[in-house]
Amino acid sequence: MTFDDMTLARILHVIAIVGWIGGVWFVTFVVMPALSRSEAPETRLAAFHRIESGFAPQARIWVLLAGASGFWMTHRADLWSRFADLHFWWMHAMLALWTVFALMLFVIEPLFLHKRMAESQTPQADFLRMVAMHRALSVIAVVTVFGAMGGAHGLF
Repeated sequence: MTFDDMTLARILHVIAIVGWIGGVWFVTFVVMPALSRSEAPETRLAAFHRIESGFAPQARIWVLLAGASGFWMTHRADLWSRFADLHFWWMHAMLALWTVFALMLFVIEPLFLHKRMAESQTPQADFLRMVAMHRALSVIAVVTVFGAMGGAHGLF
């Protein structure tokens, strides 16, 4: 058996996506609704941040691994031209989704968002905005995964 770096990159990419997007879905559709049922509106934001602090480091690892493996596969298979062809819209979607999460996890949250949320004067409204954003990103993630899997297997 010979070593195939592309197979390993695909394996790592899928594991990273499962950890990352699966975690986002769990937070969005299990943790946030549970907090809405169990916490008073004014304490939901603080409770969310206590729970989220355990997932954020994992999410950073998954997002880094997804980006590194995706970059490696694109580079190794010389797929850069796909970004110039809208038939490969799912490549654009993967990169855009990854960019949003990378910016959130590595720039916006640590530099601005955590402080703003800790000092929030409107925790109820901020929690509701966060729920809406998580739901929208979850839907975009499903469309992206559908497109990527369909595109990678010749559906598009």
